[in-house]
Amino acid sequence: MTLLKRLFVIVFFFVVIGAGALSYGYYYLSQPFISSSVNEPLILEFPKGKHARYVITQVSEHYALDESIWDNKQLRYGFSRLLGGVSHLRAGVYEVKPEHNWFDVWSMVSNGDELQFSVTLVEGHTLQQWLFTLNSAPYLSGDAKSAANALQESLGPTVDSLEGLLLPETYTYRAYSTVSGILKNAYESMQKTLADVWSNRSEACPVESPYELLILASIIEKETGISGERSLVASVFANRLAIGMRLQSDPTTIYGIEDFDGNLTRAHLREKTAYNTYRINGLPPTPIAMPSKASLEAAANPDDSPFYYFVADDTGGHVFSETLEEHNKAVRRYQLNKE
Repeated sequence: MTLLKRLFVIVFFFVVIGAGALSYGYYYLSQPFISSSVNEPLILEFPKGKHARYVITQVSEHYALDESIWDNKQLRYGFSRLLGGVSHLRAGVYEVKPEHNWFDVWSMVSNGDELQFSVTLVEGHTLQQWLFTLNSAPYLSGDAKSAANALQESLGPTVDSLEGLLLPETYTYRAYSTVSGILKNAYESMQKTLADVWSNRSEACPVESPYELLILASIIEKETGISGERSLVASVFANRLAIGMRLQSDPTTIYGIEDFDGNLTRAHLREKTAYNTYRINGLPPTPIAMPSKASLEAAANPDDSPFYYFVADDTGGHVFSETLEEHNKAVRRYQLNKE
């Protein structure tokens, strides 16, 4: 065999070996992790400054991948360097699912397709309840109370509280986003929503400013969680405000009680506070909770009704009455169980 033929055979041999290795590499990197003994997703935290080997170690250990001579971290790294594209990895938090493979992992981390987290800020909850929720949210940076104080300060001296100024919604974020960013988003969303609702208010709207609308909507939010009742509850308060009748709302009174223990007493109702609408005329000075868009719309567009009273029934809704006599009868039936 001539030297040229020998060289050809050697080159052909290595080409075949290389092609086989590449084929095996593609096959190896494309196998889902679900074939392993662990099928729970991995929340992969990939800090700045870490190497691709860090990712390989985290995924390998989580999914208990085999460490035999034909299947080990060095082989994974080698094939990944050759075929997976591991040169430009982005720090972040990622979710590696059992059905993923190594190609999926490298694509995800290279493109920065981070795991999206969410926090739901519930309508009818108070600012203090929201701050607790935000402090409990995973991968969210910063102290909620400090962030709220900073936002309030940035709004100027005329803003005494953020209560009612933030829109209830589910907010999504990436890991290590800030609480202040969520609060700012919620404030801006409420400003837009409030402006839209205010511009579409009806002539029956009983308040004179967008902020008063927030206050009234927050009371409606606390009085009923039934969507079909909001406009009817709004009509009761609109009717009362129109004739100078006190709102007499339990939720406002409760909001003004420090360390309320869940038992609203006659003594509470007699005590004159800024929020006791049994003792003060008109609206309380601030919202008492975070109102939803639906409650804002109800406050801006109350039903045309003859009702001045309502009381909770035994179905989760309310019984509405036009006269005090009818109302007292409903109270005896549903609250005092005397009929």
